[in-house]
Amino acid sequence: MEKRTDKNSYTIIFAIGMVLVVGSLLAYASSSLKDRITTNRELEMQQNILYAMGVNENDDSNAIFVSTQEAPKLFSEYITEQLVIQGDNVTEDNKAYLIDVKKEQTRAKAGEERRLPLFIGEKEGQTFYIVPIRGKGLWDAIWAYVALDDNLVVQGVFFDHKGETAGLGANINKRFFMDDFIGEDLMHDGKFKGIAVAKGNADPLNIDKTDNEVDAIAGATITGDGVSAMLKSELKLYVPYFKNLKNN
Repeated sequence: MEKRTDKNSYTIIFAIGMVLVVGSLLAYASSSLKDRITTNRELEMQQNILYAMGVNENDDSNAIFVSTQEAPKLFSEYITEQLVIQGDNVTEDNKAYLIDVKKEQTRAKAGEERRLPLFIGEKEGQTFYIVPIRGKGLWDAIWAYVALDDNLVVQGVFFDHKGETAGLGANINKRFFMDDFIGEDLMHDGKFKGIAVAKGNADPLNIDKTDNEVDAIAGATITGDGVSAMLKSELKLYVPYFKNLKNN
């Protein structure tokens, strides 16, 4: 005699039931964790922005963020303005740090006008303009927070990645690489040029800050090219803002 559990209908009903149960559990987990996920994202962005402008806990060789407990207080203390640039319009928005750069890039590809977040910070009498950017490395996304002065000279950076090769491209978030960008000029002879991560750079100690180059990471050519392309294509979008800043 055939058991009821041997029938195809039983298997189908059981599978549907499992899908409904698992789906309900996942939906509940996503809903219940949504606020925590949003909070963690806010804290991470605040830490990244602060790091780029030099508000961090770095030791002699390691990149160390301010703590998540301290980040909101320090962010309020050091970040004086949050702006959104959209075409010729510049508006204040105290949630600009929540703008998803990836989604804005997708909007631009679809022909929509992209929103560009910009953060203005003050530290020890110096003004910093911090820009979040995103690009493509060897395996997946790379991104950065770049702090500039009003002459488009880099004051600090933080790079990170989703899946670059350990010990090679993944080293873009190490201080020996990031610190080389400090003092580098994005301009050359009055025109925007960006910064190239150059293999065989003739300035391995990075003494020349006007050559628009930093030394590449050995064995990470494609990741370095991605960093170069990201810096050039993304930061160029902000040049009109800085030109208007100089003219006003």
